[in-house]
Amino acid sequence: MSGRWPGFSAGVFAFGFLLVPIAGFSWAAQSAGAGQSTSAPGKNQSENTAANAVTRAAIKNVDFHLTDRIVVHIDTLSGTMVPSKQGQIPVFDDKQSFVFKVDTANITLSTAALSNDLNDYVFAKPGAPLKDLSASIKGDQLIVKGLLVSKGGVPFESAGTVSVTPDGQVRVHTAKVKAVGIPVKGLMDLLGIDTSNLLSTKKVEGVSVDKDDLILDPELILPPPQIRGTLVSIELKNGAIDLKFDAGRKGPDQPDIATSCGGRNFVAIKGGTLRFGKLTMNDADLEIVDSQPADPFDFSLDHYVQQLAAGYAKITMKGGLCAHVPDFNKLHRNTKAGPK
Repeated sequence: MSGRWPGFSAGVFAFGFLLVPIAGFSWAAQSAGAGQSTSAPGKNQSENTAANAVTRAAIKNVDFHLTDRIVVHIDTLSGTMVPSKQGQIPVFDDKQSFVFKVDTANITLSTAALSNDLNDYVFAKPGAPLKDLSASIKGDQLIVKGLLVSKGGVPFESAGTVSVTPDGQVRVHTAKVKAVGIPVKGLMDLLGIDTSNLLSTKKVEGVSVDKDDLILDPELILPPPQIRGTLVSIELKNGAIDLKFDAGRKGPDQPDIATSCGGRNFVAIKGGTLRFGKLTMNDADLEIVDSQPADPFDFSLDHYVQQLAAGYAKITMKGGLCAHVPDFNKLHRNTKAGPK
């Protein structure tokens, strides 16, 4: 079975009460009534079981938009989608509602994405001690330039190497630091006591200072959905930052999710309960597949509905849903290039 997503939206998303069982595949829309259930009585037990089941997640070769300007490349990710609050379920429309609890992952952060992250997220709050930051890589060193607010907006530049601390944090060891018109001996001297204390007390979330080193928490320095895992290695490579996560808990009882939709690049969710739009999927079996797989799949949670509306859907023989969608960045360009 297949159909264009616009028709799917008109025929499915528009209904407030909907239950469509297809080959054991159950969609339950959110009830607008006074606590009435759309589920058949005999299905309550199985649906409760599905709600409590583990929701597995797999991502392969995806440029994953945390925001429009902060994009991480996920080469591979295997783990679970865990609700942020006990008793809740993951909701695609609310990035704060879940975290990716990573078993293994290989993730690349470009210097452009890191620069945007530092400006738009890490140091975006009023009173942040640093601003107008940019990151680049030269050899084995990470170069960070910006303005030091506490010194009246003085430009500064630091260069340092990166490594992983024993507890899975990122240590940026400052090898060289300079500021226009100010003699400095190291990062602590550049920042000053007030700024160093501000960072060390974690008023800037995910960043602290250890002598002349910056300590970055990989779980906190990126916008939601949070990627929670054990960082085991970091490498500056090909002008980007490669991060490897491995929790050391993956075993034969947690095999990789195999695609059932034939996609090379995809986001796959299996098991448990998942909500997106007005629909709730019990015993989830969803794959969002790149319909243009020649390059990485550009996917945005903030704009996934637009991507779905521009693609098409198929139901598998086991009742799973395969959504074949275009890249978000290409969709965005096509929208801009539309009729005036």
